[in-house]
Amino acid sequence: MDAILQAIVNGTLTGSIYGLAALGLTLIFGVIKVINFAHGSCLMVGMYAAYWVVLLTGVNPYVALIVVVPFLFFFGYFLQDIVIKPVLEAQSDVREPTEVIIVTTGVWYILDNLTLMLFGAEYRVVQTSISGTSFELGELIVSAPKLYGFIATIIVSVAVVWFLNSTKMGKSIRAASLDREAASLMGINQYRVYNIAFGIGTAIMGVVGCVLIPFYYVFPTVGVIFDVKCFIIVVLGGLGSIPGALVGGVIIGLIESIGAQFMASTWTELIVYVVFLAVLFIRPAGLFGSKLDW
Repeated sequence: MDAILQAIVNGTLTGSIYGLAALGLTLIFGVIKVINFAHGSCLMVGMYAAYWVVLLTGVNPYVALIVVVPFLFFFGYFLQDIVIKPVLEAQSDVREPTEVIIVTTGVWYILDNLTLMLFGAEYRVVQTSISGTSFELGELIVSAPKLYGFIATIIVSVAVVWFLNSTKMGKSIRAASLDREAASLMGINQYRVYNIAFGIGTAIMGVVGCVLIPFYYVFPTVGVIFDVKCFIIVVLGGLGSIPGALVGGVIIGLIESIGAQFMASTWTELIVYVVFLAVLFIRPAGLFGSKLDW
C-alpha cells in the first residue's frame, strides 16, 4: 500500500510538470490554431539556457528563471514574428493553416541539429543545491525538485489565467482566439497578439527547463520526449484547454508511475496510448474540450 501511495505522489508531481509543458502548447493552439511541432525544441532551448546559466554563474536554477524566461519569451516572440507570421498572412482566410505545421516541423529539425552541431550529442547534467534532495512525509519520500516543479505549475497556471482574464492584452488574446476577424474589426492587431501568445507559450518552456535541470539530463533531442507527451496530453485534455492540459498531465504521470509498480515501463507507454485512444473514442473533443472548437 505504501508503494502505491508513493507512486501516486511521484506520478502527481511528475504529471504536473508534464501539464506545465503542455500548457504552453495548448495556449499557442488555442490562440493561433496552429500545432507547434517545434514546442519540444523550445523546451530543449530552455533547458540548455538554464543549464549554461547555472553552470557559468553557479546560481540556483530557480534564480535562473530571471534570465531564462525573458530569453525564451523573446525567442518565441521573434520566432512567430519572423518565421510563422508570413505564412499566417499568406493564409489569412484559413482558420487552421496547415502549412504552418510544415514550418514548425522545419524549425524543430533546425533547432535540434543546430544544437547538436554546437554542443555535441553527449548528455549533460549540472549539480545544483537541490539535486537529489527530498522531504520525508511519514513513510513517503517527496522529491524536492519535483515538489518545486509542482508549485511552479500552480503559480504559472494561476498567473496565465489571471493574465488572460484581467489584463487588456489577455482579453485581446481571448478575443483573437474566439474570432480573429471580429477582433481585427475591433482594432486588435491580431499578429501582435499572436506574437505575444507564442512568446508566453515559449516562456513557459523556459520555466519547465529550469524546473527540469536539477533532475533531468540535457541533450539535443530531449525535446522529442516531451513533445510526444505534450501532444498526447493536449489532445487528451482538449485542444486549447488550460485545465485539460494540467489534468491530462497528471493522468499521464499517474499511469506511468503506478503502472511501473506492476509492469515494465514500455508497457505503461502502451497503457497511455490505450487510455488516449479510449478517451478520444468516447469524447473526441478531449476531457475539457468543446465541440464548438471544431
